[in-house]
Amino acid sequence: MIVRPVQPIVLHLNYKNVKEFLLKLWRFTWKATMWFFIISIASVILFRWVPVPVTPLMLIRCVEQKVDGKDLKLKKNWVSFEKISPNLQLAVVCSEDQNFIKHSGFDFQAIDKAMEYNENHKKQRGASTISQQTAKNVFLWPGHSWIRKGFEVYFTFLIETFWSKQRIMEVYLNVIEMGDGVYGAQAASTAFFKKDAINLSRAEAATIAAVLPNPRKFNAGAPSGYVSGRKIWIMNQMSLWGGVLNYEEKEEKKKK
Repeated sequence: MIVRPVQPIVLHLNYKNVKEFLLKLWRFTWKATMWFFIISIASVILFRWVPVPVTPLMLIRCVEQKVDGKDLKLKKNWVSFEKISPNLQLAVVCSEDQNFIKHSGFDFQAIDKAMEYNENHKKQRGASTISQQTAKNVFLWPGHSWIRKGFEVYFTFLIETFWSKQRIMEVYLNVIEMGDGVYGAQAASTAFFKKDAINLSRAEAATIAAVLPNPRKFNAGAPSGYVSGRKIWIMNQMSLWGGVLNYEEKEEKKKK
């Protein structure tokens, strides 16, 4: 038996074709990146004045309803900033983001506290600001991947740059999920309290704010013991704030 030496496999690469491919890939990536920045910035500027018609989460929830064999339910009714009760604006700040007026999109102190807490507890605690939640709801999909978080940081920076705090609050309270198939202050007010958003009392506003961490589990119209307890805490925080949310506070500090 004659043993022949194994011949090495030689790959003959056409370097000209490889170079052309890499060049095309670079051009495609560059153009895609430029178009992403153009479209994203243009969208943020557009929504500075134009109501947000629908969000990715709304569409995802509709698909989930159909897959589960449920009736399609999507209640939303955009109202202007002036038609949303100041009680609700203050309630969500006290509940979700007490440094909303002061920060520029990110509450680094809250992030540090959440990271320290999460190191020693199984149940994780978040530190997303109202600005981050607005960016996520309007422009992105739900999830916890680092890629989505990166986009969230980008869009948060954009809305803090091009929108006022009042506009961020207006969009937030018009698109946020407040119940099963219920989105925004006006839809939640009519669904749970049979009144317009401008007429919400402190207790009603605090109840809606209390369910925001999990609006499909909790019901503002039939609050559980947990929601009722959280509502009382939020109302106490509202009293400590003096019952008023001063949007001019940040501008006054800038002038000083």
